[in-house]
Parts: sequence; C-alpha cells; structure tokens
Amino acid sequence: MSIFNYKQRNNIILAGIIILGCFLVYALSSLFSAILGAIVLFTIFRPVYLHLVENKGWNKTLVAVMIILTSLIVIIIPLMSLSIMVVGKIGSINKNTFNLQDWVSRIDDYAGYNFNQPHIAENTLQKIGAYATELFPSILGSAAQILITLLVMYFLMYFMFTQIHEFEAGLLKYAPFREQHAVKFAIALRNSTYSNVLGQGIIAVVQGTLLAMGFFAFGIPDPVFWGVIGTFISFLPVVGAPTLTIPAGIILIAEGHTVRGILLMAFGLLFIGNIDNVLRMLINRRVGNTHPIISIIGVFIGIPLFGILGLVFGPLLLSYFLLLLEIYETNRMAADRLERIRTGPDG
Repeated sequence: MSIFNYKQRNNIILAGIIILGCFLVYALSSLFSAILGAIVLFTIFRPVYLHLVENKGWNKTLVAVMIILTSLIVIIIPLMSLSIMVVGKIGSINKNTFNLQDWVSRIDDYAGYNFNQPHIAENTLQKIGAYATELFPSILGSAAQILITLLVMYFLMYFMFTQIHEFEAGLLKYAPFREQHAVKFAIALRNSTYSNVLGQGIIAVVQGTLLAMGFFAFGIPDPVFWGVIGTFISFLPVVGAPTLTIPAGIILIAEGHTVRGILLMAFGLLFIGNIDNVLRMLINRRVGNTHPIISIIGVFIGIPLFGILGLVFGPLLLSYFLLLLEIYETNRMAADRLERIRTGPDG
C-alpha cells in the first residue's frame, strides 16, 4: 500500500513535470527563436492555408510546402540578404569606397566651431558601430546555427499546418483557462502578431524606401544602404527612419549646401514622419494597435536575445505576456464571483 494519498502523488508528479519542463526549456533555449518564428509565420499564413485547403480543396501537404517556400522567398532570404549587406558595409566603413570618415571630420569641425562639441560625430559613430554589432549577431555568428534554426522552424511549421486541427485542439485542451477565454486569447494573439509583424513591417519598408529615394534625390552616397538602415530602425517608434535625415542634412550644410540640407531634413521630419503616422492609423484600424511603450521596451528585451529578429520578437513577446496577464486577471475575477455565489452573502 502506498504511503502517499492521491493528492500527494499528484503534487509529486506536478513537481516532476515542472522540473523536467525547466530542463527542456533550458535545453531548447538556443532554438527558441525557431519556435517563436514558427508561431509567428503560422499565425500570419493560417488564413491562407485554411482558405486553400478547406474552401478550395487543395492538398494540405502541397499548401504547407507552398507556404514554406513563399515565406522563405518573400521574408527570410531578403531579410538575411539585407542583413549581410549591412554587416558587409559596416565592415568596410573605413575603406576609400565609403567616405564616412571625411563626413565625420566635417561634422566634428562644424559642431566644434558652432556648438563647442568637437567630437560629437566620432563618438556617435562609435556608439552606432557597437549597436550594429549587437544588432546582427545571428548573421555574424555560425552559418550552421542559422541553418539549424531555419530547419527547426520550418519543420514545426509543416506539422502545425498539416495537423492544424489536432494542433489547435491540443492548445485548447491544455490551455490553463476556459475555452471562451482561450478563443479570446487566440484572437488577441493574432491581432498582436499582425500589428507587430505585418503592420510595423509595412511601415518600416515604406519609410526605408522613402528615405532611400530622398537620399538619392539630394545626392547622399549609398542611398540603398541607408534605406535598409532606415527600414531596420523604423521598428523603433521614437527613433525611426526620419531621424537619419538630420545628420545627412547637417553634412550637406557643412559642405556648403545649406538649402539642400534644410530641405532634406524637412523631407524626413515632415513628410516621412507624417507618412508613418498616417500608415500607423490605417493599420491600427485593421489589425489592432501596439502601444509605442511596448515597442520600445520590447526592442530592448529582444535585441540581446535574438539580435536583429529582436526588433520583431521583443515587442511580440511583451505583447503576449501582457495578454496572458489580462486573461489571468479575467479568470481570477470570474473565480472570485463564483466563490461569492457559492458561499452566499453571509460567507
């Protein structure tokens, strides 16, 4: 006869599950970006998959493979190519093909003469270089690790799609809250994913493109490179691509092109900045709103963990965390109401 009763045995099993779960999370920490990436892509492409399979009657395996190839061609390869381009450009920043050092000297001379800040551009450049190195560790790291991450991500995606009903039924079964709350959480999670990934991605691409066009029109060297940089930093709601027109405008003014410099800064701060606000308003009406504070804090959380992907994954994780807190509070309030009903007014 066992010395433990039913409740004690269940508690021991629960403790074992928690301990083993912690070990599994630690063991899979290097693949966490692959797991999160699979969830994000599954959320984005789920409506397409269901439409083609259930409405059009297409083969589910074929549709899953098509979605994987589409995401690879449209999202992954361009992102990696742009990241490699940025890293390569940063690596050649002191070569003669890139006259940034001359620009830095001119800005320092101008700032030193007019504002008594003789090393402002040099110090800023050093900070940007350190930040860029931190931002792109996944590209600077092992190619084998990147390949493994992509393989795991697409492996998970394939089975999430081909076994979509079993996968979602399992999530509902093991969700720690009621079914109606689980559905509400799924809808909020979808909207948060769309807002952080699709919405912010569209804004970033538009701002980066406009920045590149503006730099090209005003004669700034390497407009495509700076457009890519503008695309990446557009995920930061306070900074954004328009701020890059400020140092570029100062460079033009320092070179004697005062009118061009002022017009470039006006183009960035007034036109690109307002395009950002208009697009954000339109997107928020369709897919939901992500508060700028969530974006800022999420970026600082995500970059040390995921590198360049932290621009997206950081705000996404923080949004998911806040959604769970909301569901927890809803469940707690419902439990309190049921307890008051059960005990009656006299307690």
